[in-house]
Amino acid sequence: MGKTLLQINPVIRTSTSTGRIMREIGDVAMADGWRSYIAYSAGRDGLDMPCTSEKIPVGNRRDVALHGLATRLFDRHGLHSRNATRRFIRRIEEIKPDIIHIHNIHGYFLNYPLLFEYLRSISTPVIWTVHDCWLYTGHCYYYSFAGCNRWQHGCGSCPQRGEFPRSWIRDRSARNYRKKQDAFMSISPDRFVIVPVSEWIRSEMSKSFLKDCRFRVIHNGIDLDTFSPKDPENARRRYGIREPKIILGLASIWMQEKGLDDFHRMAQMTAPDEKIVLVGKMTEKQKKQLPPNILHIPRTANPAELAELYSAATAFVNPTWQDNYPTVNLEAQACGTPVVTYRTGGSPESLTPATGRIIQQGDVAGLLSAVREFSGTDRTTLSDTCRSHAVANFSKQERYSEYLALYSSLL
Repeated sequence: MGKTLLQINPVIRTSTSTGRIMREIGDVAMADGWRSYIAYSAGRDGLDMPCTSEKIPVGNRRDVALHGLATRLFDRHGLHSRNATRRFIRRIEEIKPDIIHIHNIHGYFLNYPLLFEYLRSISTPVIWTVHDCWLYTGHCYYYSFAGCNRWQHGCGSCPQRGEFPRSWIRDRSARNYRKKQDAFMSISPDRFVIVPVSEWIRSEMSKSFLKDCRFRVIHNGIDLDTFSPKDPENARRRYGIREPKIILGLASIWMQEKGLDDFHRMAQMTAPDEKIVLVGKMTEKQKKQLPPNILHIPRTANPAELAELYSAATAFVNPTWQDNYPTVNLEAQACGTPVVTYRTGGSPESLTPATGRIIQQGDVAGLLSAVREFSGTDRTTLSDTCRSHAVANFSKQERYSEYLALYSSLL
């Protein structure tokens, strides 16, 4: 009988990076003879969400709402949903997985002390892919933009209490820190492996209470067939772009941390032959504040159209102020387009001097100068260089095969 894999993440939607990665790992595992289960928040994604792996819905909308309320009022994220977690544990006992692979457990659907009390009591190997910083802080999921290092010493007086997972009244960050430390350090290190998706976050965790855990860095990968060079005229015609130089930016939700203010500043410096194109969700207020030389395109769920936009761009600009290992940088290079990004987190890790430029945070003029440098480069040669680098390093099949190898090593 084949081996059984159980993965855990609040969402399974392919429009979310963690949901897509989890589903695709499940597909690769099944192709290798594994049986694949995916546990997710039914209150976030619903029961009828299609998936090739066998689904294990956890909780419901009421559970999510109550968990969210407890978070807002008392800063107790991850400390509610007790009944939903107990029911989930009973399902784990039924399927008896050979490997348990965690992606995210923050998301208003699981009680992490209960879950890890159970994981400590069994002999199943546990892998945790680290997509953000939540597991080793007392509250936040990123701290770079706030310039906070309290997570290195126990948290308290949290400067980001009002950010996700937002708390209106209480600051329990110091107690949350201790609870996470007790829970996440309780599993024997011989069967617990943490998988950072960037060298940057691996380095950060070496300063946290997790510093003595086992680590194995596995970068994210992408679909190199979907994200490949396309005819740039397709995107130009679709969106009516006439300017010869396109400066492309992309975010799921545009905010200051993703560099929206930086693009506003850049818009004051662009020449008439340059057009800034921003893809992603914006508020009505943000849309009204855009200058004429910024074209906004609402978030597209069509990867082929996104690949056409990447291919049409002179450069992909990612002025993020906090990030782990953004897949948008990989996608742009796979489409033959160079990347210009801030020296932020793991954002520079996917670039080479031939495929991108790394600029100090806040240097908007430096971003634009780098774009113009690439605009003066032979496009065919540049595209081939970016594509070759992507093919050699960003294949999702190769990255997922690393997970299968890790599973086997633990068994």
